[in-house]
Amino acid sequence: MPRIPGVATKDGGLLMRLAYRFARRRYGAVPEPFTVVAHHPPLLRASATHELMAERASRTLPVSVRELAVYRTAVRLGCSWCVDFGTMLQKHEGLDVERLKAIDDYATSPLFTRPERLAIAYADAMTASPVEVTDEQVAELERELGTKGVLELTYQIGLENMRARINSALDITDQGFTSGEACRVPVPADAVRTPAAG
Repeated sequence: MPRIPGVATKDGGLLMRLAYRFARRRYGAVPEPFTVVAHHPPLLRASATHELMAERASRTLPVSVRELAVYRTAVRLGCSWCVDFGTMLQKHEGLDVERLKAIDDYATSPLFTRPERLAIAYADAMTASPVEVTDEQVAELERELGTKGVLELTYQIGLENMRARINSALDITDQGFTSGEACRVPVPADAVRTPAAG
């Protein structure tokens, strides 16, 4: 259970209930980070708007490159919620989620393409503390992905760093999106939340 329990549907206003309904239709369950931020409605609106706009704006990179970099960031930061949700998003995109088991060996694994390997290495460098990105790395990415591709990749990795750190700080853990259990997980306080299988 998160350090700050989520807001139940019955306790929210009309706008929040509509947002929950939209999220439930889109993902099968209301993402728990969404319910926690719902304690601060203006921040919830800002966050939801930002996420939707970032999603719509991110159309330059191949989906697999973007999603693998975001997934790797979640793995490096140990955000189980982000790993769970990110795996589900990759499934929905028709990507091979089995290869995620080999992500630690991305540099030599034949399961990953050159652009994917470069993006994963960039995610590692950006997520390190302090950041370990080099001029050479950015130049190589720019040759491979173009300027817009590098900017999109940088933005998405930075955004995932923010998400993963917020979720970790608030102890928001995996919700069962990958296993399909999330559909049976109610919005917090509507019923008792049971851990996802898996």
